[in-house]
Amino acid sequence: MPQGYLLLLLHAHLPFIRHPEHEDFLEERWFFEATLETYLPLLEMLENLHRDGVDFSLTLSFSPTLLTMFSDELLQQRLQRHLEKLLELTEKEIKRTKERPENALAHMYRERISGLYHYYLDRCRKNPLLVLQHLLSTGKVELITCAATHGFLPFMRREAAEAQIATAVSTFQQYFGQTPPGLWLPECAYYPGIENILDKYRLKYFFVDTHGLLYGNPAPCWGVYSPVQCPNGVAVFGRDPESSKQVWSKEEGYPGDFTYREYYRDIGWDLPLDYIRPYIHPDGIRLNTGIKYHRITGKTNDKELYDPWAAREKAALHAGNFMFNRQKQVEYLSSFMDRAPVIVAPYDAELFGHWWFEGPIWLEILLRKIHYDQETLKTITPSRYLSLYPESQVIQPSFSTWGDKGYYEFWLNGSNDWIYRHLHKAANYMVELATSLPNTEGILQRALQQAARELLLAQASDWAFIMTANTTINYARKRTQDHLGRFFKLYHDIKNNTLDPTWLQAIASKDNIFPEIDYGLYRQQNINDSRVVSHL
Repeated sequence: MPQGYLLLLLHAHLPFIRHPEHEDFLEERWFFEATLETYLPLLEMLENLHRDGVDFSLTLSFSPTLLTMFSDELLQQRLQRHLEKLLELTEKEIKRTKERPENALAHMYRERISGLYHYYLDRCRKNPLLVLQHLLSTGKVELITCAATHGFLPFMRREAAEAQIATAVSTFQQYFGQTPPGLWLPECAYYPGIENILDKYRLKYFFVDTHGLLYGNPAPCWGVYSPVQCPNGVAVFGRDPESSKQVWSKEEGYPGDFTYREYYRDIGWDLPLDYIRPYIHPDGIRLNTGIKYHRITGKTNDKELYDPWAAREKAALHAGNFMFNRQKQVEYLSSFMDRAPVIVAPYDAELFGHWWFEGPIWLEILLRKIHYDQETLKTITPSRYLSLYPESQVIQPSFSTWGDKGYYEFWLNGSNDWIYRHLHKAANYMVELATSLPNTEGILQRALQQAARELLLAQASDWAFIMTANTTINYARKRTQDHLGRFFKLYHDIKNNTLDPTWLQAIASKDNIFPEIDYGLYRQQNINDSRVVSHL
């Protein structure tokens, strides 16, 4: 019997980005990069661990938008094309660097891209959901869901928040044949009362940031090292700040080690435009290719060449250090707790491989070390821990997110506050339509379903996040405006009986997410928190 448990959770999410109207669309590369650098390496690593008989437990949250993109034929074709272009580029790089010190790295990238290409086509058959289904069947991976389009739930009226969660649950059931056991709240954004919706859809647990639990009422007797129960019985796990800091911190976290690969040096920016043009945007916009020859080195523009073997050794060292620190935590905590403590360590999946190239290696070594090298600590899933300790303290968690400063400011400030009056208006209109038109068929039903899709897509928290982060602001604004514009046109066409079947088919073909969506989820609910942001 271990003295304590480590609950590792990776949250994977991208906004729904699919542009059939363009042959090559810049933002679709977010999906290509994350799939090749994070999702496929992680899935292959987990399959290898299972094949080798390693006893491990890992919780994965995949947003419904990402699951949909995995299974979309257009994006599958485009990802295969992207892989083939990368293979071509790696061959050219081997020739270009023949007499240069980067040549060994060029060979490394060719082997890596070739391996990913065959894994994607042969093992995944272009759909990583097949591997996820297999991993789920092993019992070593617990899959959970997120809100439908990763909407920021605290800023929604009850019906809109419920539609986000209900659509996520039905999408999960469609892909995996079962109800998800738990849910990752988008941005870890909690407000009192959201647990009532989770309970309605048989979701047993969710997660909050550290202060969401510590500032609960009453204070948790075991801090964040044991889940608590909301008054309605839904369990809540709180994030451990120590394990978070070791991985996330820019100043102290492992990913900033000077031995690791430098994310911001890429041949897409370093090489002459005439050479690299076929592998970046057709308009000549420089982009990351994923081929990077340098290590972090230090806070200097002069970067030394990357040494993959030295980086792997450092990843092993960091994995051992992480395990040692978790062992010491559980040894201390178990000395006074009435149950084995659980250290909850959630991370964005994209950190592993995309931002931190060595992340998947670190995670693999960590899981192997926990299995082979010690007996103090064991990995566990939320469901397994709750089965061991079904009774826990009843607490009302506190308003919180895991974003900057811990509350809602990142998603509501001067850069993005303009979107919310339109989102609230659209949600109110959607409730009006769903309530007044309960039984429909034909074009009217299709229009109502599409209105629900457009509202969900407009609500994605990514757009407000991007506006605050000051990155691809124009794209975030355009996506918000486009989806809201389509929604309001649908609303007025439905009200005035002026629906255009050709236009409706065009936008339904473009924004084709959630084909079986139930617009009836938006029907007016006669409960106290049905009005806009009543909990604020």
